Amino acid sequence: MSEVLVETTAGKIRGIKKQNINIFKGIPYGAPTGGNRRFLPPVPPEPWARPRDAFDFGPTAPQARRLIYPKPRPILGLTPDLPMNEDCLVLNIWTQGLGDGGQRPVMVWLHGGGYQSGSGSSSIYEGTPLAKRGDVVLVTINHRLNIFGYLHLEDLGGEAFAGSGVAGMLDIELALKWVQDNIEAFGGNPDNVTIFGESGGGRKVSVMMAMPSAKGLFHKGIIQSSPGLRGRSAQNATEYAEQLLSKLKIKPDQLDRLQNMPMKELIDAAKLEEPGPPGVLGVGNMPWSPVVDGKYLPAHPFDPVAAPSAADVSIMIGSNRDEAALFVAGDPRRRRLTDDELRDRLKPQLGDRADHVIEVYKKSRPEDTPWDTYIGITSESRRLGCISLAERKVAGSHAPVYLYLFTWQSDYLDNLFKSAHALEIPFVFDTVDEALITGDRPDRYELAAVVSQAWIAFARTGNPSHPRIPEWKPITVGNRETMILDVPCRMENDPAREELDAWEGIDVRP
Repeated sequence: MSEVLVETTAGKIRGIKKQNINIFKGIPYGAPTGGNRRFLPPVPPEPWARPRDAFDFGPTAPQARRLIYPKPRPILGLTPDLPMNEDCLVLNIWTQGLGDGGQRPVMVWLHGGGYQSGSGSSSIYEGTPLAKRGDVVLVTINHRLNIFGYLHLEDLGGEAFAGSGVAGMLDIELALKWVQDNIEAFGGNPDNVTIFGESGGGRKVSVMMAMPSAKGLFHKGIIQSSPGLRGRSAQNATEYAEQLLSKLKIKPDQLDRLQNMPMKELIDAAKLEEPGPPGVLGVGNMPWSPVVDGKYLPAHPFDPVAAPSAADVSIMIGSNRDEAALFVAGDPRRRRLTDDELRDRLKPQLGDRADHVIEVYKKSRPEDTPWDTYIGITSESRRLGCISLAERKVAGSHAPVYLYLFTWQSDYLDNLFKSAHALEIPFVFDTVDEALITGDRPDRYELAAVVSQAWIAFARTGNPSHPRIPEWKPITVGNRETMILDVPCRMENDPAREELDAWEGIDVRP
């Protein structure tokens, strides 16, 4: 390893060069967000005079649970033991070149964890493989989450708290502005920036496309497994803010007390939020999410139509065939579910349509057990949401939309996770050895090469096609052209249409 030095708009930073990749970690892109900056839009960091070391990941955003895992190779990758701190607006960079005019595509990763938890520091987000394989510049970021990022106070505290309901999204916007101002020094092209994310990260990509102030800061988006069709209404968000203030015995004209409260005390106070009615099939509404405030987020991103600011952004979007397998892996009835139990579980959500939906899935998947059928049906809300977003996007713009369905199944723990939620992440980053969930199938390396190259190709050209897969066609109205990500990959028009048709008229909230 050797040290490398780069000049940024705030001062010089010192990183390391390892395996011919220049790595910089914990770079501040915003000032601390505590005290009188809590809940407010972010501001740039104070410049520093001497070179700053960027050898280690920065603090994790405050959140209710620790992210570390005791195993050396956990199911979804190792997250280092890092302090939680409101000085959390940091980013990390992996690149082959520095100041060489390389004009490399820039890929900015928005981590998952809903809007409540997560970090850009997980080992499955390690950027060296992507930077090597595709000569791209990879950026991962931390930003405010949960109550710190989405407590809507503007309707109670006035203009002084404008943007509080989308503060976490404004952090991402500030990070993208930092990329625009600095990424050329890291060999990147500020005119070719792709934002991508999985689960909550996919929702963040969706919301960024609906924020007019972020227009032009990125040029393409990849949404993995969780479409963000809607934000949270200002009325609903204000009602919760009022409940929180009542619980803490704080009056609306005393909001500065919220800003001075210890971080942990505020996290604990937010744990008791009433989450509201569950979403269909247990997906649930997200207790913390960006607020449609009429200013930073003028309308819901993709409901009932795509936001106008998304019109020029090309996207890739898709889901995994067995998303729910991750969430129900600890179910005491796993793999032992009976047909009667299957019906009993689905009736509260599907009502008198349950028998019909079950019949359709049993017919299309005749080898499935009742447990498999349960996973298949409870996984579909995310896929249906992705299709809805894709079709609304196509109807509202000329930019192409590429749809995928990840169907490769892991053999880990005797196929317990199938094609689970988040399984595609280590294939996108080409880090399959970092996550136990990928199992031991020898073809996992082949698929990782194919999938990561597709993401790279899209970031580079706006088209995910490359020589190792069939031509990836954008979707058109009525055809739902879909790339099946498996070994081998293949294109299909409207796969499993009979299953999706069974949901007609059923309220699904992805």
